[in-house]
Amino acid sequence: MTFWLLYLATGAFTGVFAGLLGVGGGLIVVPLLTFVFTSQQMPEAYILHLALGTSLASIILTSISSFRAHHARGAVHWGVVRGISLGILTGTFFGSWVAAQLSGRFLSAFFVVFLYTVSLRMFFNVRPKASMTLPKPAGLFAVGNVIGGVSSLVGIGGGSLSVPFLVRCNLPVHTAVGTSAAIGFPIAVAGTAGYVLNGLAVAELPAGSLGFVYLPALAGICLASVLTAPLGVRLAHSLPVARLKRIFALFLMVMGTRLLFSFF
Repeated sequence: MTFWLLYLATGAFTGVFAGLLGVGGGLIVVPLLTFVFTSQQMPEAYILHLALGTSLASIILTSISSFRAHHARGAVHWGVVRGISLGILTGTFFGSWVAAQLSGRFLSAFFVVFLYTVSLRMFFNVRPKASMTLPKPAGLFAVGNVIGGVSSLVGIGGGSLSVPFLVRCNLPVHTAVGTSAAIGFPIAVAGTAGYVLNGLAVAELPAGSLGFVYLPALAGICLASVLTAPLGVRLAHSLPVARLKRIFALFLMVMGTRLLFSFF
């Protein structure tokens, strides 16, 4: 029962901050699940794999809700989504296979480096500048592979990568965000499929696992985050979001540092 409450708390925390600051849930879910799974004494070698797979699975529902809302406002560039999705699917699925071969320590270090990078950009409010045009289909395929591959290794929907790329390609910010939300769906689907398939043959995983996706945690996170995300959106209109982003960036760095030391 205690762990169910922790899963619900993780989902609630993720939902509020995703709605409040527009940050990807995976950056919160992965370290929090890692700490919870460690306290549950799950197999240490696969704790991060389970956290990454479960995080990507939780993004399937949130990405649908998000891109539908953006689509209703005309803020999704479906031409980009169609052009980049094949690369997203291949890169994410291949990345999840690579992740399954890597040690938890390597994945932890990679995730922490990525988390520090995102946190520092958030803290200093670094914004990309429009400096190029959208690539042709071959270029979008290549970019999709990179975004999908990295996203699968850190358990995110790709917004930290796709939004800056799209803004540099001269898309308006709101269109870049909406298009990124739509791109998050194939990332989540391919990543989840990859983590499930690559974990099916691992005998040491705990009961309740579907490959590298831990279903009890997935259920708790999805339930709570769906309920609390609207609260975060409402709070965004009454709280100093810019200051909160800096505080949140520091919080992410603290979590990343703790995660790093827990594996070394």
